[in-house]
Amino acid sequence: MAEAALAIAAHPDDIEMMMAGTLLLLGEAGYRLHYLTVANGSCGTATLGREEIVAVRLAEARSAAQVLGAEFHEPLVDDLMITYGPALAARLGAVVRRVRPQVLLVPAPEDYMEDHVNTARLAVTAAFSRAMPNFATDPPTAPAGGDVAVYHAMPWGLCDPLRRPVRAGVYVDVGSVLARKRRALACHRSQKEWLDRSQGLDRYLTTMEETAAEVGRRSGRFACAEGWRQRAHLGLSAREDFDPLTGVLGPRGLTARGKEA
Repeated sequence: MAEAALAIAAHPDDIEMMMAGTLLLLGEAGYRLHYLTVANGSCGTATLGREEIVAVRLAEARSAAQVLGAEFHEPLVDDLMITYGPALAARLGAVVRRVRPQVLLVPAPEDYMEDHVNTARLAVTAAFSRAMPNFATDPPTAPAGGDVAVYHAMPWGLCDPLRRPVRAGVYVDVGSVLARKRRALACHRSQKEWLDRSQGLDRYLTTMEETAAEVGRRSGRFACAEGWRQRAHLGLSAREDFDPLTGVLGPRGLTARGKEA
């Protein structure tokens, strides 16, 4: 069976904004793709009630996952309820054990929103505990061995919450899949209106493209890119040099290790 790549993000559209290009390239390389947002988007509206917006965003996320060619996994909690603790770690751990990803794409460990930061922490715990028989998941799921490489995406705005720039350790050339990434992001129609109103982001799709262009500029090689920082192998692989993302992408991946912020 082909290896799996699992993208875990906080909210519907987070994967499309910062991760989807790399996910698409992994799919082209033969990986089975999986898509999970921990939260359901319940707060992403200024006009709809909770049940309405959750249904809208669930449909949008399913459509986006279909564009990406990824298996969709149901969200777990409401927005702002992504808290680091045993209950949610157990639920996310079950997903990681079922999928058995070789590549795990997760949010930045520092970002402007706690939902993003806590998602990163939970995903790392799920990966770290995947082979531990005494870590009980919800639902109970058999431990899963094998190496896994965890890659942290760039934070929104390419800086930490204190406005300090964050640099990537790996740059991925997403120019060939940018149009498909844009189509996936465009599935989240409800978010254009919400972000226009709440954050003054009146260029929803263009902002994604401008971010990719800026990351590409920072790479010094690519026109459009996504940036990643690989987590240390400890607890995830016996091999310090285990880096399937760079290995699979070949010339479409550029390593700049040692230059991260």
